[in-house]
Amino acid sequence: MKVLLISPGWPKGRLWGELAFKFPSLSLASIAAVTPPEWDVELCDDNFERIDYDTDADLIGLTAMTPQAPRAYEIAAGFKSRGKTVVMGGFHASNLPDEALTNVDAVVVGEGDVVWPHLLADFCRGSLQRTYKPDTMMSMADIPFARREIFNGKKYLLTNTIQTTRGCPFDCEFCSVTAFYGRKYRKRPVEQVLAELQGLKKNNAFVFFVDDNIVADRSYSLPLFQGMKGMGLKWLSHAPIDFASDPELLRAAGESGCLGMFVGFESLNQESLAAMGKVTNRAQSFMANAQAFRDNGIGILGSFVLGYDGDTPEIFPKLLRFCEDARLESAIFPLLTPYPGTAVRRRLEAEGRIIPSSWSDYDMEHINFQPKGMTIQQLQEGYDWLNRSFYSFPSMYRRLFKLHRSVQVFGPMNLGFRAAIRRKRSEA
Repeated sequence: MKVLLISPGWPKGRLWGELAFKFPSLSLASIAAVTPPEWDVELCDDNFERIDYDTDADLIGLTAMTPQAPRAYEIAAGFKSRGKTVVMGGFHASNLPDEALTNVDAVVVGEGDVVWPHLLADFCRGSLQRTYKPDTMMSMADIPFARREIFNGKKYLLTNTIQTTRGCPFDCEFCSVTAFYGRKYRKRPVEQVLAELQGLKKNNAFVFFVDDNIVADRSYSLPLFQGMKGMGLKWLSHAPIDFASDPELLRAAGESGCLGMFVGFESLNQESLAAMGKVTNRAQSFMANAQAFRDNGIGILGSFVLGYDGDTPEIFPKLLRFCEDARLESAIFPLLTPYPGTAVRRRLEAEGRIIPSSWSDYDMEHINFQPKGMTIQQLQEGYDWLNRSFYSFPSMYRRLFKLHRSVQVFGPMNLGFRAAIRRKRSEA
C-alpha cells in the first residue's frame, strides 16, 4: 500500500508564497513516522512540485493551515475525480471538520499521531470512518523521530526541524495554537531530544525548533540547553520577550548555539497587550529586553500584530522607529487575523465585525474584520508601508550595521523578505 502526503502551496502574489526559502512540514514527517512499515510513503510539496494526479498511491493525505485550505480543497477534488480516497488534517480541518468533510473522505481532528495508524487500518479493511479524533494525547516519550528522508531531493532551505514540546501555557486571544494543542505544556524527554539532535547535526549544524514556546518551563529548557552546549549546533526557535528576564537561561541558550528567536512583541500599547492576553509583555521593558538577547548573541525576529482596537494610523511610524532603535534583526507585521477556533474570532463575530472573505485571504496580509481605530484602507496601506520601510536598505543598515553572530542568519533573511515583498508588489 502507498500513501501520498501533500503540502498545499501558498498562492503567488502573497508574501509567504513569494519567499524563496522554503521549510518542510514537520507534521507530515511526524505522520510518516507513525505510518506502519508495510506502507510506502511519498511527499509532494505543491509550493515547488507538480502534483501527479495519476499517482499509483492508494491514499492521499493533506494538511493545511487556513489560507491554504482553498488550495487543499482544489487538490482533493482533483484526486477524488480520479477515484482516489482523500483524508485531511491540520489546523483548519480540525477547527472546521464539517466544512472539510464536504471536500474530503475523512478528517483527522487534532493531533494525528495516535489515530493515523487506526485510520490506515480502517482504510485497508474498507471501513474508513468520516472523523478521527484521539481520545487521549500521545505520550511525548512515545513520539518517534520524524522521518525526514521524505524531504530528500526537495528544494528546502533546511530540513533539520524538530519539536521538543507541544502546547503553550498562555492563551493569547489571536493564537490558534491553544485551540489545537490546548493549554497543557507537554515535553519530550530531554535525552530523546539530544539523541535526535546528534543525528540531525550529521546532516547540517543548523536546526530550527518549531516549538511555540521552547522556554515555557525552565526546569525543562535549562537542562536541554546545557545538554546541547558543545554540540556545535546553530539553532533558532520561538520564545516570549520576558525570556530576557532570566539571565541564566538566556545565557545557557546562547552558549548552546542559539542564534535567533521568533519573539512576539505584538504591540507597543500596554492596553492592547492586556486585551490580547499577552500577560508577560511589558512594553516599557522592550528596549532593554532586546538588548539582553543581543548581549547573549541571540538575534530577534520580532512580531507585531496590526489592527487591534487601540491602534491608530500613528502606530506605523512608531513601530518602525522602535524596531530601528531596538535594532531588531528582523520582523514581521501580521494583520490581526480572526482564525477559526480563536477567541478573537468569537469576539469579533459577536460584535458583528467579521468581513466575509475567502479563506485564502486569511494570510495575515489581508483584512478580514472591521477595525476600530482606523479605516480598512488606512490599515492596509499602513501595513504595506511598514513592510516596505522596514525592509528598505537604509533600515536594514541601521539595524544590522554592527556585526553580530546572528547576522549569518538574519542578513539573508532580510534580503529574502525584501525580495519577496518586491515580487509581491510586481504580482499585484
